[in-house]
Amino acid sequence: MNIIFMGTPDFAVPALEEIHKKYTVKAVVTQPDKPKGRGRKLAPPPIKEKAIELNIPVLQPEKMKDPDFIQQIKDLKPDIICVIAFRILPAEVYEVASIASFNIHGSLLPKYRGAAPINWAIINGDTRTGLTSFVLQKEVDTGEILLKREVDINDDETFGDMYYRLQKLAPELSIETIELLASKKYKTEKQDASLACPAPKIFKKDCEIDWSKSTVDVRNFIRGMSPMPCAWTKFNGDILKIFRAELSDKKLPANHYQIDDNSFTIACADKSISLTEIQLPGKKAVKIADFLRGYRGEKEGVVG
Repeated sequence: MNIIFMGTPDFAVPALEEIHKKYTVKAVVTQPDKPKGRGRKLAPPPIKEKAIELNIPVLQPEKMKDPDFIQQIKDLKPDIICVIAFRILPAEVYEVASIASFNIHGSLLPKYRGAAPINWAIINGDTRTGLTSFVLQKEVDTGEILLKREVDINDDETFGDMYYRLQKLAPELSIETIELLASKKYKTEKQDASLACPAPKIFKKDCEIDWSKSTVDVRNFIRGMSPMPCAWTKFNGDILKIFRAELSDKKLPANHYQIDDNSFTIACADKSISLTEIQLPGKKAVKIADFLRGYRGEKEGVVG
């Protein structure tokens, strides 16, 4: 069976390894190398690094509608194209597969269509999420569903925690989806568009904490942004990144913080939250005990 794999970040790497082990991937398609770090040297995407390690040919088109790239895909004569964490594909590409092209998406579709499904599920306080494999079609994340894997979201889990849990599920779901498609004995489930909700890409400006919200909403926001792109607030003229926090019964005036020997507490609309892992500019992320040990600034004030 001829399989082409398309993906970019480390999330897709375990699935590529497993598919290649079972079927031998004919080619990997990924994003072009991009400048990275202080030196801005070109760095390959994680999926390219793994493909090279596995001796799989790599294609890195600048534009998905490039005629030369489309011809390369046609020449490979793929039966199935597997897409995980990649770009939007034009029909000229995904229709080349003789059986089907499918995507593994980080939510229980039709919920959270878009670039940041894991983040938004946690931000919105969901208690369950998962992965969905679906057949590609023109509208993003709207294709007919093949398979799903559901998991609980624990109360203390962050985006990073859930990212790695779902990453570990992706290989098995990918293999099962390929086997299902190859059997040609499967039924798809149409998505109910009335249940759909967006999961747009998150930018730095979107990550500022709104302390006028409830403690539960603020904590979910922090969890859903951690460790990236990371929730932040203004504190003593600096940008304070907050990775983890706990609910607190401490009563403080709105938007006020209080620091003592054991805690760093900030007021929300109802009660407060106690920060447990933070980072100041130019510093490493630290547990709150380490921050408090060296803190010599104001003990009370306003954030934001």
